Amino acid sequence: MRGLRRPSRGPWTRALAAAGLVGVLLGTAACGGGDGDGNGGAAPGAQSDGGEAGDPVDGGSITVGLEAETNSWLPGEGTFNQPGLNVAYAIYDPLMQRAEDGEVRPYLAESLESNEDLTEWTLTLRPDVQFHDGTPLNAQALKTVFDTYLKAPTSRVAATLSEVNSLDVVDDLTVVYKLAETNAAFPDILTGASGWPFSPDAAAAAGPDAGANPVGTGPFVFESWQRDSRLVLKKNADYWQPGLPHLDELVFRPIPDEDTRLASLQSGDIDVMQSLRQGTILRARELDGVSNYEWLGSNSGGTTVNTSRAPFDDVRVRQALAHALDQEALIEVLGGAGVTPPSTQFFSEDSPYYSEKVAEAYPEYDLAKAQELYNDYIDDPDRSDGLPVGTPLSFTFQCPPDPSLNELSQIIQAFWSALGAQVELEQTEQAAWIQQMLSRDYETGCTRVGGDNDPYILLSQAFQEGPLNMTAFQSPEIDEQLDILKATADLDERKKAIEAIGLVLNENVPNTFAGGTLTVMAARDAVKNMDGWVFPDDIQGNGAANASAMWGHVWVTD
Repeated sequence: MRGLRRPSRGPWTRALAAAGLVGVLLGTAACGGGDGDGNGGAAPGAQSDGGEAGDPVDGGSITVGLEAETNSWLPGEGTFNQPGLNVAYAIYDPLMQRAEDGEVRPYLAESLESNEDLTEWTLTLRPDVQFHDGTPLNAQALKTVFDTYLKAPTSRVAATLSEVNSLDVVDDLTVVYKLAETNAAFPDILTGASGWPFSPDAAAAAGPDAGANPVGTGPFVFESWQRDSRLVLKKNADYWQPGLPHLDELVFRPIPDEDTRLASLQSGDIDVMQSLRQGTILRARELDGVSNYEWLGSNSGGTTVNTSRAPFDDVRVRQALAHALDQEALIEVLGGAGVTPPSTQFFSEDSPYYSEKVAEAYPEYDLAKAQELYNDYIDDPDRSDGLPVGTPLSFTFQCPPDPSLNELSQIIQAFWSALGAQVELEQTEQAAWIQQMLSRDYETGCTRVGGDNDPYILLSQAFQEGPLNMTAFQSPEIDEQLDILKATADLDERKKAIEAIGLVLNENVPNTFAGGTLTVMAARDAVKNMDGWVFPDDIQGNGAANASAMWGHVWVTD
């Protein structure tokens, strides 16, 4: 891995660096081969084996196999998890993006600066940028998107932007985000869907079909979409970054079945494969002529429960289920033994926010304790599900239909059945499963927990009211610590707040953890620069983080 190149720092970046707001990154435990330098330098937490990228080559087309379809491509409407993020980075440019050192920096934006108390953030756009429909990216376009779409009651990012009172136009290229109160983590919000500008004119013209006709400023222009089959993008000939993109065409195909996706890469039916399944990643390492761009950050596999439904509204049930799970056995089933470490909290051991105290408080595998808690609930005449004393728990555990996840579901079923619970397994396609979790229309199931966002963004979305609080768990103690996180730029104070939140979560266990989630973008050797993208000022980006790529920087040599 090449050395880090530190950017010059403006007023807001100094405050963020002081707060320790860097990417929560963990070096992978097992290399994918090669010298680790990858295509132009991998980001912290990554491993790749593609060798040197060489000089860029223009032209050509590649096809990318994704693990799932996305419901809509309109920011604020779409559920942009890892598969959707890949498509978004081709159609849209993020106002802010994360650099190799984890720092959030301007990308489509030219600058972002805050006032003294971090309640006003002034963003300046780059000049002469156009949307794909030829309309200008300017301050008024940002305001229209913000007011009409992002802050709409039905918007999936409305909760994220709830503390932004207004976006005010200063001049043609300058806006001010005015917050209700201090938020040191605000720049991180603009790396996600809240910071992907799209043409308000095109969205208004498309009306309810806007999500199927995306118009951004990104390196590729929308051509066609056959839902659950293929999405075709063409080169943006008027792209604002000179020399980019290199590819003429980019095709995305949702291939939910892991075996099929891997076989498609091996046969050459696709050129790049995304995966977050540990067993698939191990098999991808064995393929000839394939480079693996791996990443292990603060993201873990685990289970989630809907605490708004009985019996999961009772902490005894949640604790019983947690103590009944053997983490090492779960990791073994997922194919991560010796590759991914057990997780105990939202942050990896290499994160500045990792806490040994929280790790020690995580519910350990203890069948006797699990049984005691389980019995205490089912023998309680006032049990929350209203069933007669002694009635065993009966509920459904959901997971996407992947072979490793099927095996995982079966072993979880066995652990919980040993307590006396009647656990029905249900396979649910990933896109549908995400929708059910978002709407809290489920009981319990497998999930991914954590992320490399700023801790305030990550934890407030997960445990305050909003669509991303899939467990429905909330706590006054967590709210108090979140207030500290968003108000201070002091690393020690933030670490104490995060530790306090972690202790509350491990006591109440709305989620359980298995092991860290290793991710990969596995590509034919001819596909280059998957992890070598740079900012417009040549600062190194964060590589192929979390199984995603900045596609405008990628090229193919055949």
